[in-house]
Amino acid sequence: MSKRHRVQFPKSESSSLNQDEAYFYLQESGGQRKIRFHDYNEIYQVQGLYEQVFYDRLKCISPVKVTTILKSSVKQSQDNFTELRVLDLGAGNGIMGEELKKHGISRLIGVDIIQEAYEATVRDRPGLYDAYYIEDFTNLDKDKKEDIASWQCDCMVTVAALGFGDIPTRAFIEAYNIIQAEGWIAFNIKESFFDNSDESGFSKMIRELIFSKYLDVYHIERYRHRLSIEGEPLYYFAIAGRKKAGVPEDFLKSKGIMA
Repeated sequence: MSKRHRVQFPKSESSSLNQDEAYFYLQESGGQRKIRFHDYNEIYQVQGLYEQVFYDRLKCISPVKVTTILKSSVKQSQDNFTELRVLDLGAGNGIMGEELKKHGISRLIGVDIIQEAYEATVRDRPGLYDAYYIEDFTNLDKDKKEDIASWQCDCMVTVAALGFGDIPTRAFIEAYNIIQAEGWIAFNIKESFFDNSDESGFSKMIRELIFSKYLDVYHIERYRHRLSIEGEPLYYFAIAGRKKAGVPEDFLKSKGIMA
């Protein structure tokens, strides 16, 4: 894609940082810049930096894994994987979308909240998406919602964007409810989000959704998402299933998840 960048991971203190607090240094002509792993707006502006840090150095395999379990799940039905119309929530610079396109999906709609994600996609993967929306799904107006729904997406994927505040609970459910009934859902979450001791709204929502009447789970698999900057494996769960119905606001309120 582009030139290699001079990236340095911190020498100490990194093991005490939470996953969303980790950072690296980018060596540039004007000096050294500290960038947190979740500072996506900064990372996307530097061509090839995201791929170099997370895929080359830290060996992230989540787009491949989530695509694989989604394809396996669809094979258990009468549906055709290549006919899926996919909403890629938290699409970033298009890595997940690119993986899906390798398997021949028919339609791909991207959604992200930051302009830099869209700009990086146009720069690095032009023409990948049929449409790409920069929208806040916690505050989606009626016209925009109808516009996105008009693509008639029957699958939603979201990779490496859940549970750290990147995609709030309300945004996930809003996108889930846009997907057609009997549509497919595939995503990944950090393994600790399955732990009952995690009382965060997102963790509770995922657990309640998986065991609810609104989703039929076809596949759950624990796998190594990527390495930490110390070289230790970070484990996630990949989940794929089929939407049975939209999630009503009352259901979330009753579980104490969403106001």
